Amino acid sequence: MTTTTAAPADPTAGGRHGWRIVAALAVTSTIGYGTLYYAYAVLLGPMAAGLEASTTAVTGALTASVLAGALMAIPVGRWLDRHGGRILMTVGSITATVLLIAWSQVQTIGQLYAVMIGIGITGAMVLYEPAFAVIVSWLTPDRRPTALLAVTVVAGFASTIFMPLTGYLVAHLDWRGALLTLAAVHGVVTVPLHARTIRKPPHVTASNPMLRTALTSRPTAARAAMRDRRFWVLAAAFIAHGAATSTIGVHLVGYLTSRGHPATFAATAAGLLGVLSVTGRLVLTGARRRLPVTTIVAGVLAIQAVAVLAMPLAAGTRVGAIVTVSGFGLGFGIASLATPALLAGRYGTTAYATIAGRLAAPVTTAKATAPLAGAAVINHGGNQILLAAVATCCLLAAIGMLAVGEGGTRRREPA
Repeated sequence: MTTTTAAPADPTAGGRHGWRIVAALAVTSTIGYGTLYYAYAVLLGPMAAGLEASTTAVTGALTASVLAGALMAIPVGRWLDRHGGRILMTVGSITATVLLIAWSQVQTIGQLYAVMIGIGITGAMVLYEPAFAVIVSWLTPDRRPTALLAVTVVAGFASTIFMPLTGYLVAHLDWRGALLTLAAVHGVVTVPLHARTIRKPPHVTASNPMLRTALTSRPTAARAAMRDRRFWVLAAAFIAHGAATSTIGVHLVGYLTSRGHPATFAATAAGLLGVLSVTGRLVLTGARRRLPVTTIVAGVLAIQAVAVLAMPLAAGTRVGAIVTVSGFGLGFGIASLATPALLAGRYGTTAYATIAGRLAAPVTTAKATAPLAGAAVINHGGNQILLAAVATCCLLAAIGMLAVGEGGTRRREPA
């Protein structure tokens, strides 16, 4: 049986400043994802033309960026557990702003790769994982689901806001001017919010004897999680699901156009993934009052598998395409909300960021590399084989969730 250790918590932990932190992180996560990740899809074509490089080479820079972020997940998690998020997130947002400016000045594909690797590293310092770690450390268990939902719902609209905005900026300022404008937005908003809002929670003070106990027990809690078989089952489930969602995210427009749909309709239908991801998060937050988180997530993943399997039969029509894409979209962002609930519930909050970082590293790697593997599958076996592989990943992830179960996640934690 896994030994769990909870971080010391104060009955008043959270409070008004806790919710100010949640609001700030909702804003910074939205801007961070919009400028550091989603803008890339819009900038891809103009950058390739401007750098006289192939779209494949330019796309590879984004893959390198995501992989760099995956490698940073573990050291970032350790830092967050030891020092909190203020310095890390402030330095990360300042560096990301500088890198956005540098991105606007690149002249070669090699320079682009160097900048994007830097952006991947800083992204690991300012996006969901550190934001969730700060929230978990600040808010009591009864308040965390609402706080995490608020951040993910707001940030879920990052693509909806920043992809059209980037397109407008490119049309009027070219891609270099667009990046300079995005850098200004990122710097002006995220740097002061991270510097002025993020604080250590009231119960984390140098004179608090419980803090010294937590610092001593943190390595023990992290090692206990790594020895727990269910942690690795959970990791395998999230890796399979991450591979499935990233593959569909990249190849869905191409698949729908191959079925005879116009490119504009295919892009619009693919945009439902972001909207439905918010719906899935709302479903998880509402249903978890009656059902275990793992059961809810397994059910949503099973719906995703059915939706993908139905695509060859139904996606040839517009109604069928919308229905199947919507079914898959329900689970598109559910992992980001389920992960903190499952990790904090099973292993406590003492070493939450360290454990979350060790989980995020392989999951992010899978998300970065799966679309490349998917392209190879399409070239050699066609879309039908790819869809079968994606559905299999979703089913395996659902089975993994049921195997993990809810045991150990309802233990009492100081409130």
